[in-house]
Amino acid sequence: MTGLVHIYTGNGKGKTTAAIGLGIRACGNGLKVIMVQFLKGSPTGELAILKKLEPDFKVYRNSEIKGFFWNMNREQKEKLSRFTDETLNYVMNKVSTEEWDLLILDEVMGAISNHLISVRDIVKFIQNKPEKLEIVLTGRHAPQELVDIVDYVSEINPAKHPLEMGIAARRGIEF
Repeated sequence: MTGLVHIYTGNGKGKTTAAIGLGIRACGNGLKVIMVQFLKGSPTGELAILKKLEPDFKVYRNSEIKGFFWNMNREQKEKLSRFTDETLNYVMNKVSTEEWDLLILDEVMGAISNHLISVRDIVKFIQNKPEKLEIVLTGRHAPQELVDIVDYVSEINPAKHPLEMGIAARRGIEF
């Protein structure tokens, strides 16, 4: 089976949830999944259940990340940049061993738009990926260079959202 490349993008809620859903489907069919989360460090409900799927579904993230990128000071951004470089190198080495069937790069678009990863590096990675590796990229504002070379692009956009009615994010639903 040839691995394809997906993008889940847009301003709506559910990009990560969709990627995790695909990962669970893959895992349930005997495939090995690795998910790397960029720009996310807070605990979420899905992490607890995914932990139970290890070693077949592995999540790699930086739990030291606190808050949003635009609120970080220079030192925090530099630390995040180092982590992002290390993570990308780790992922590229791991997937080249063909140990993994599905790679989820969660919020990679945010890492690109915040200049932590170059779009050129992601394009090169996709073009040179192991043939059988399936890849999912998530995040807002997918660059056209990526849209042009992938196999699937799903846009998730809000038609209506509870925040518009003053309802805050709820544990177990939004996080």
